[in-house]
Amino acid sequence: MDRMKLSVFVIIVAVLAATTTTAATAAHAAPAAPAFPERLDLPSQGLESRVEFWEKVYTQYGEDDVIIHDRIHVNLIYDVAIRDDQTEKIGAVRQALDEIRDNLATPENLSVTAQQIQTAILANDIPLTTESLAELRDNVHTQVGIKERFRQGIIRSGRYVHAFQEIFEKQGIPAEIALLPLVESSFENRALSNAGAAGIWQFTRGTGRLYLNVNRRLDERLDPLKATRAAARLLHDNYNALESWPLAITAYNHGRAGMQRAQSEAGSEIAKIIEQYRGPAFGYASMNFYSEFLAAVDVYNNYEQYFGQLALDKPAGIPSPAPIVTRVSAKTGGKTAAKDRYKVRRGETLADIAHRFGVTVRQLMDTNNLRNSAIYAGQILLVK
Repeated sequence: MDRMKLSVFVIIVAVLAATTTTAATAAHAAPAAPAFPERLDLPSQGLESRVEFWEKVYTQYGEDDVIIHDRIHVNLIYDVAIRDDQTEKIGAVRQALDEIRDNLATPENLSVTAQQIQTAILANDIPLTTESLAELRDNVHTQVGIKERFRQGIIRSGRYVHAFQEIFEKQGIPAEIALLPLVESSFENRALSNAGAAGIWQFTRGTGRLYLNVNRRLDERLDPLKATRAAARLLHDNYNALESWPLAITAYNHGRAGMQRAQSEAGSEIAKIIEQYRGPAFGYASMNFYSEFLAAVDVYNNYEQYFGQLALDKPAGIPSPAPIVTRVSAKTGGKTAAKDRYKVRRGETLADIAHRFGVTVRQLMDTNNLRNSAIYAGQILLVK
């Protein structure tokens, strides 16, 4: 009996020791990203299939993968192509949809490809009718995977997330929304869209001017902290107008007035708006924006499951881009010390200046918001 008690005691001690060792190991592992628990005011009900699709885009499919799917029922995936054969595969999908339509009464005649696509359609609870198949044919859509870009966005987020989260919490905005740049820019401050949106928060010039200084002399869209405060004000204004965070977030993409029109027609539930509202500008990007955000939060919270351990960039001082500092200080004698600025001399390269001040070329480019290493004599660079 005493031996049995001793054995049980030894087992308990061993379990406790293993638990302590595991905890100690975790404590010495690379610092994890801050977790963002699910909130009731950021619901996903009715959007599960969409969120699942975007999680696949972020984690399963890379930049060489072209997902052939339905534009409305986004998680209805027909095939995955590469750029060289996407035209051929899109044609094969449309041909299979025609085949299903022509054999509604004789499904046993379907080819293997058509059978597979029919199974996928039924799995998405879409009825097989002539009308529905015509819509599916019209709505064949492609989406490129962004696994690599999303992984890099998570790594870069380490520079900013804590600071952005504090700004949002002070404004009464859910801290999770500090992750919206994963959708907008992958936390790349030099990101510039085809529509002219710039910076981490991808403000267009028109919207940026409502909250920031944006002109030929000064572009605060490129200042991460000022842009984040502006994004917080914009999101807060959206929420005050729409009284719903899903709609406020969607309005960041679609515009506040556009979401007010959608709300007046379909109500305040984002899932119903996506299902029912067909405004002329409420297209693929707008109807998916909130689901993309939810998927981004989920992948971020569980990134090790998808990408393994990542060494996130460390939080650091976030300097204003050089064009802002230089042009303001030149006329107003701004607070940046003269020793922190350097005037480029004739014949100097960025590598020469980096060596002089003990920094890397990449650090100089990031600090000064340079798209490449080209510089010119007389240019003022921020070097500290």
